[in-house]
Amino acid sequence: MSQIVDARPFAYEFAPERAALVVIDMQRDFLEPGGFGETLGNDVGLLAPAIAGTARLLRAARAAGMLIVHTRECHRPDLSDCPPAKRGRGAPSLRIGDVGPMGRILIAGEPGADIIPALAPLAGELVIDKPGKGAFHATDLHALLGARGVTHLLFAGVTTEVCVQTTMREANDRGYDCLLVEDATDSYFPAFKQAVLDMVRAQGAIVGWTADSHQVAAALRA
Repeated sequence: MSQIVDARPFAYEFAPERAALVVIDMQRDFLEPGGFGETLGNDVGLLAPAIAGTARLLRAARAAGMLIVHTRECHRPDLSDCPPAKRGRGAPSLRIGDVGPMGRILIAGEPGADIIPALAPLAGELVIDKPGKGAFHATDLHALLGARGVTHLLFAGVTTEVCVQTTMREANDRGYDCLLVEDATDSYFPAFKQAVLDMVRAQGAIVGWTADSHQVAAALRA
């Protein structure tokens, strides 16, 4: 049975049994002091508002029996999947693989790479470790979604203009109908978030739709 979200630029229709909620990189390294986000000079508190919206989405999606996918941006301990160009970019106080307050920065299995406790995956939910910004790059995500008949993706997570937007555009190119949940995503640069919201829904939802978590939850309850 299809549900209809009062979205922009027009209504978004999806069947929960053929949809997935994709929660992008809600990790300690990005959201907590001492992590990679802060080493880049960012105010990690700017991402905190997305936690409540994402939690609301998770509750609604779980109650509706939707597939839940969590992603983590992280690398192998030997950094064999981290290109030198990525590790060397910018001027952080600690680089990927360096030891920080939460272990080695963005390394699989380290405390900082974990999803924050408030949004921790439940048993049976998919967790995708990704070496790139997009969740389809060098992962099995597309195959896992295809095997489950998923055609629609709802997105939450951080940061809006980097990993979330990259994954949403990758999904669009693969034929998924995508909705970005406005209050369940945030950026260290608020203007960048607004720009992404405007871009994805421009030209008749050229990349996808946007709506807030209350609107999505209401549709799932309908």
